[in-house]
Amino acid sequence: MPSKDSFGAKSTLDVDGTSYEIFRLDAVSGDGLDVASLPFSLKVLLENLLRTEDGADITADDIKAIAGWDADADPSKEIQFTPARVIMQDFTGVPCVVDLATMREAMADLGGDPTKINPLAPAEMVIDHSVIADVFGTPEAFERNVEIEYERNRERYQFLRWGQGAFDDFKVVPPGTGIVHQVNIEHLARTIFTRTVDGELQAYPDTCVGTDSHTTMVNGIGVVGWGVGGIEAEAAMLGQPVSMLIPRVVGFKLNGDLPEGATATDLVLTITEMLRKHGVVGKFVEFYGPGVSALPLANRATIGNMSPEFGSTIAVFPIDEQTIDYLKLTGRAPEQLALVEAYAKEQGLWHDPSAEPRYSEKLELDVSTVVPSLAGPKRPQDRVSLSDAKQSFRGALADYVDESGEENGYDESVAETFPASDPVSGNGHGEAAPPTDYLSAAPKDGGRPSNPIEVTLEDGTQFTLDHGAVTIAAITSCTNTSNPSVMIGAALLAKKAVEKGLTRKPWVKTTLAPGSKVVSDYYDKSGLTPYLDKLGFNLVGYGCTTCIGNSGPLIPEVSAAVNEADLAVVSVLSGNRNFEGRINPDIKMNYLASPPLVVAYALAGSMDVDLFKDPLGQDTDGNDVYMKDIWPTPTEVEETIAQAINSKMFDDSYADVFAGDEAWQSLPTPEGKTFAWDPESTYVRKPPYFDGMPAEPTPVTDIEGARVLLKLGDSVTTDHISPAGAIKKDSPAGTYLAEHGVQQRDFNSYGSRRGNHEVMIRGTFANIRLRNQIAPGTEGGFTRDFTQDDAPVTSIYEASEAYAAAGIPLVVLCGKEYGSGSSRDWAAKGTSLLGVRAVIAESYERIHRSNLIGMGVIPLQFPEGQNAESLGLTGEETFAISGITELNEGRTPTTVKVTATGGAQPVEFDAVVRIDTPGEANYYRNGGIMQYVLRNLRAQSA
Repeated sequence: MPSKDSFGAKSTLDVDGTSYEIFRLDAVSGDGLDVASLPFSLKVLLENLLRTEDGADITADDIKAIAGWDADADPSKEIQFTPARVIMQDFTGVPCVVDLATMREAMADLGGDPTKINPLAPAEMVIDHSVIADVFGTPEAFERNVEIEYERNRERYQFLRWGQGAFDDFKVVPPGTGIVHQVNIEHLARTIFTRTVDGELQAYPDTCVGTDSHTTMVNGIGVVGWGVGGIEAEAAMLGQPVSMLIPRVVGFKLNGDLPEGATATDLVLTITEMLRKHGVVGKFVEFYGPGVSALPLANRATIGNMSPEFGSTIAVFPIDEQTIDYLKLTGRAPEQLALVEAYAKEQGLWHDPSAEPRYSEKLELDVSTVVPSLAGPKRPQDRVSLSDAKQSFRGALADYVDESGEENGYDESVAETFPASDPVSGNGHGEAAPPTDYLSAAPKDGGRPSNPIEVTLEDGTQFTLDHGAVTIAAITSCTNTSNPSVMIGAALLAKKAVEKGLTRKPWVKTTLAPGSKVVSDYYDKSGLTPYLDKLGFNLVGYGCTTCIGNSGPLIPEVSAAVNEADLAVVSVLSGNRNFEGRINPDIKMNYLASPPLVVAYALAGSMDVDLFKDPLGQDTDGNDVYMKDIWPTPTEVEETIAQAINSKMFDDSYADVFAGDEAWQSLPTPEGKTFAWDPESTYVRKPPYFDGMPAEPTPVTDIEGARVLLKLGDSVTTDHISPAGAIKKDSPAGTYLAEHGVQQRDFNSYGSRRGNHEVMIRGTFANIRLRNQIAPGTEGGFTRDFTQDDAPVTSIYEASEAYAAAGIPLVVLCGKEYGSGSSRDWAAKGTSLLGVRAVIAESYERIHRSNLIGMGVIPLQFPEGQNAESLGLTGEETFAISGITELNEGRTPTTVKVTATGGAQPVEFDAVVRIDTPGEANYYRNGGIMQYVLRNLRAQSA
């Protein structure tokens, strides 16, 4: 539909002989309207509304609301944002395509046109989450891991090839190409988008939503985009705008330059700590000031990538010369470069270092104060200065070791000084972490809990393993592998280490998984690949690997020793996520670090070292070698980058990016506009979302007689709710696969089986580190079944089946930051399919709250300052929630009444309804976003 153009904003922009239709921001003027001083990100939203104004969903008043934005006001005005495109990775993308295929059949069942279920916005998927680092430390690692990947995922890949042919405007980047966010910034992102609309070639800011929370990496090149759940992405693909409130915008001013010895990783961990502490959930973060101009594009992308870790919707940088230089380096066409610069300058989107846009809140960082850092052992915002890492590790260790006392040399009296009742410890299950001065309490061995065990490898190598051993050192994840400064830094450190005669410790699994083939190209050109290989950092794949939980098994003898002695061992990875149970089931403590530090810890072999004071090993003459002896200088890094990286590498790597290799092209591809479901498949099955769905929604109801499925603490992540990693043999999902003839070696991961709802329901709340407080003494996917008199402990899936058979609805009680982490739609889908009708939390992360509504689960919030503990809730009560039915009358209640009975006396409180926009209310009334979209499309095609 053509724009109404109430402000006469439609104009033209001529760039080197090509004329583009644009919508001028400066056309929006009048009393109280100040476009010039708007933050960059809100200017992009303003253009979006100008171009899509239709007088119904998007009106002149919506446009005025942004132009006259009150920076100090709380968000209250809803707008409809229409992203230019959708970006997906395969873990989240496969269920999207499964849902679209299912919607086609449901559309036919409702008497509509199945081909109406088709992307209306360009959708691109990068297959990057399926490769597992099974094989490492050998020249054959990459080739062998890819072979195994295709063996495991053949069904999924055939299904995606069907989708690529069945749906218009849907493209797939095949396996072995790179990590989605790196491929996005290096090739897919346009910065300024062009598309022919009603016969006119339009130019407008590139915007996107993605099915991975780290979609925000593209913010580094001036693209406003963020992560959404898969179900919301599906709606965007089908032409539905994203309903949102005009957000508060936090201005983050940068000054100064990084000091020698500090890396982009250290900078982003510092920013993550600052912003998480400040509180930016649901807000836009925008970087400005003179320090922006000095910040290389790769560093900006690193910061943008970590936006989910500090909780903001986006973390965006404006367009400037650095943007243009990066687009040129990565092989964008000259006409695209000219358009980006001309458009940004014409529309006031070009960065002015001296400008002070109006912001809701402001922070400032002198970049020169950044110091080498890590984050861990379980949250990315828990930054630790490298100089304090040893002490911090020892302080945290007490939370991970057996506290029974004698056999591990741990003084039990120490634990008694730190009661496990601190409600703000933020460890996901309401238990306190000892403070970092734990050593002052003097464990028996004079330093830390210890439980050494002797290990002999297959080749005869012998060593002693203890708590804190680094058993995985992984250069992985889009956050850092897209940044040449830290990748070259890691390789130069490896070169100097090899020249000194250092080797990795024999218990460390070392892996290198770059975000694109370009990294391998510049490693080869600079002659650095052999040194990484020498230390065991052989290429294992171009994919997410360790950061998503695809680390593969530990060295077998190491794994056996870790489990026999119940050791708290460590992973060090250059990723963005280190949540409990995510990286590897044998590993309890996980630390994020820059790629050079990953190499350094592989050499040191333990977190119980001070890299500034303790030697990494000895040289060929027996002399101690310290990290300072092999740390590369900024000049060495810059000179290597200058001679090793050029735009031809990007041209060559992305020349035929959608074609794939022979293995991809030879896959047999199903045909037809609807998918032929295989009833025997354990990977791709038709989900039940639309079974028996009427053409019109049925009224929503209040909740009566509900029982608590789980009672959880703070910082429960989507990894806790829907893990992506290994499937345990004795879990409900493992039992299901075994019953369907799947051998344990072929279980693959939860992430790879997201196209099968039967596996995913059984895997919901199955994280091995989850602690459900109504089943004390358990860890993992356990609860109590209150349909039986003695309320026995059982699996969450089995309990949900019993509740469903008895017709009993379920609720989940939880603490702060519920649903932080990945934009994992299965965390909401699984919750819904288990029979959960409501979640009551102290606070939510943005995407998961939205996803719950999208699956017909109502997100409620305890009254301010209250929680389950303060209200005396044990989780053994029966719950009633009244007031939900107001939604049937077109109103969204501010609060609903919750009554919990069964304790000493009834507990009543008014829970805040976290349905934040009228659009979300429509989704909930329809039973979910997919049902809403399907009904709308059917009405349009009638």
